Amino acid sequence: MSIEVNVPTLGESITEATIGEWLKQPGEAVGQDEPIVSLETDKVSVEVMAPVAGVLGEQLAAVGETVTIGAVIATIAEGDAPAASAAPAAKASAAEAGDDTRTLSPAVRRAVLEHGIDPSSVTGTGKDGRLTKEDVLAAAKAKESWEDAPSPSPAPPPAPSPSTAPASGGGRREERVRMTRMRQTIAKRLKEAQDNAAMLTTFNDCDMSAVIEAREKYKELFAKKHGIKLGFMSFFAKAACLALKDVPAVNAYIEGEEIVYHDYVDLSVAVSAPAGLVVPVVRDCDAKGFAEIELAIADLGSRAREGTLTLDNMAGGTFTISNGGVFGSMLSTPIINPPQSAVLGLHRIEDRPVAVDGEVVIRPMMYLALSYDHRLIDGREAVTALKIIKEAIEDPTRILIDL
Repeated sequence: MSIEVNVPTLGESITEATIGEWLKQPGEAVGQDEPIVSLETDKVSVEVMAPVAGVLGEQLAAVGETVTIGAVIATIAEGDAPAASAAPAAKASAAEAGDDTRTLSPAVRRAVLEHGIDPSSVTGTGKDGRLTKEDVLAAAKAKESWEDAPSPSPAPPPAPSPSTAPASGGGRREERVRMTRMRQTIAKRLKEAQDNAAMLTTFNDCDMSAVIEAREKYKELFAKKHGIKLGFMSFFAKAACLALKDVPAVNAYIEGEEIVYHDYVDLSVAVSAPAGLVVPVVRDCDAKGFAEIELAIADLGSRAREGTLTLDNMAGGTFTISNGGVFGSMLSTPIINPPQSAVLGLHRIEDRPVAVDGEVVIRPMMYLALSYDHRLIDGREAVTALKIIKEAIEDPTRILIDL
């Protein structure tokens, strides 16, 4: 009996998706609830699971093709016998192709293809022994070290990438890669933010001495009790919650001719993922403690790197923090994340001479940037909000006593 595979419902506002990658080929055995195709939406990559066990039949949509919700994209010949007979051939084909029969996340599959790693040769450190992107990168690094080592016989030339081609003049190359649906959406939304908002950025600098001292003093006890490291983001998240409470416009947005205010903080945290920048949300950040925030951010960051964020992880958000400092950025003007009205940009910490009580001293300083929609937020409000954040970081006791 042939069973149809349909594009599942992906969220209220999502009506279509793009075929990102077929994980199973016609004639291969599939198990029930095993991923057979990856779909790219405006926000996340979603794997479609097999509704029954059997053998994959016809693929009715090609990679890169746009499909609507409910559309039939494949068929499966249901039954255990065909699946069992097809399994050896499928496994042999996978072995010749350097593939693996284990379920890989989209991020891991991209890393495997990019670095030419046989996933069956790598021990997974993820949940239930699954491969992580870090496992693949470590294997690729080890492979490079081995290939770079002196050899008594010449190493074979690397296989050419299917997406690159040598230029006619010799060794120069160029690569043409189709933008993913997510990258297209990121580009569109960022441009819309610039076009639709009266965007402006205000700056301040912040002495990180107190936070660094607090982390150093309590990091071991914190990790032992909560099972997570005490990072900078929880301090800035709580400091931002103070500012948003005192300056509600920074936590609001414009909808038509109305201003929508929130009595809660759903904090969007910008994370670099394989497919581009994503902003998963820490819900009710104002009601969470430091450990809860650190655990939530760590979980969302891990999901982003593995390509397993869901639409629920991404939906909503009332204010964003983007930390360019992890990449070495000294200063930036971050772009707001519509429909939000403000975003806080963090940057690298560096020792700089500053004047304290009439004397020049060296302190670990960070530049802070608050970009905001001037249609809703006045300059006074933006400067005040950023000043509250600065003061809370320079004196973390303010966070505890709500000052």
